[in-house]
Amino acid sequence: MTIAITILTALALDRLLGEPRYWHPLVGFGKLAQIIETQSNSKNVANSTLKTRGAISLALLVFPPTALTAFVSYRYNTYLIFEIFILYLSLGARSLVEHAQRVVDALLLEHIEEARTYTSHLVSRDTDKMTETDISRATIESTLENGSDAIFAPLFWFAIGGAPAVVFYRLSNTLDAMWGYRTTRFIYFGRAAARLDDVLNYIPARLTAFTYACLGHFQKAMKCWRTQAHHCKSPNGGPVMSSGAGALALQLGGPTFYHGELKDCPVIGCGERPHARNIIQAIYLVQRGTCVWLLITWLVAGGYALA
Repeated sequence: MTIAITILTALALDRLLGEPRYWHPLVGFGKLAQIIETQSNSKNVANSTLKTRGAISLALLVFPPTALTAFVSYRYNTYLIFEIFILYLSLGARSLVEHAQRVVDALLLEHIEEARTYTSHLVSRDTDKMTETDISRATIESTLENGSDAIFAPLFWFAIGGAPAVVFYRLSNTLDAMWGYRTTRFIYFGRAAARLDDVLNYIPARLTAFTYACLGHFQKAMKCWRTQAHHCKSPNGGPVMSSGAGALALQLGGPTFYHGELKDCPVIGCGERPHARNIIQAIYLVQRGTCVWLLITWLVAGGYALA
């Protein structure tokens, strides 16, 4: 029952407090990662050297905090409080909802420029010329994918290995978000971070995709997952977003501007193009999925307690 109690308490803290406004450990971690990347990622070395430097930088940033977390978790009697705190810091459920809700509120008030600004906080694509449909599509895609990265994957890894596992996942995921781009700067240096994140998210992403399917239009979601996921560049984002789009019976994806260049992204899902109120449906889908995972955790924990 300890895992179930820890997850429930951490989710409650996230719902009540949200992410810390000041001194969030991931913010400091990100600044340190930026410093290390600036010093290590040079244009004047071979590609193989950049791959090695990226892998070493990843190991230096991820393994020491994971080892320290394991030491504290397994050594001291306060491990339960410590694990609740670590899981709480690793979750982003309230933050995800708040960011998406700001976009919804701006769109419903027809404040298109404000909606574009809020959308730019969620995605890396160009937002300055987005229509309401574009904004809604981008926000829904971000909500579905970040539901996996910021909620379901941390819960999965915590259930598997406690605080050390969730720290290892969250730090690796953060480095992927910073370095895992197929740009000239990061295509070699960030390869290790991108590959590790792909491995760590493989099972959680598919569990998330199945969760979305079960809580929406199941047959549509499964068909979209089966026929469309492989067209997406991300091996884990594809199942999550295609299943989520099918579950909501919405058509997402399509051509998108990134840094002034039009990218021919695949169309995923089915049905109508999204509008503002569909963002609310996406938020509810993620929230219901969180409740289902929590319920399953309690049922499994209760079963072990009775065994």
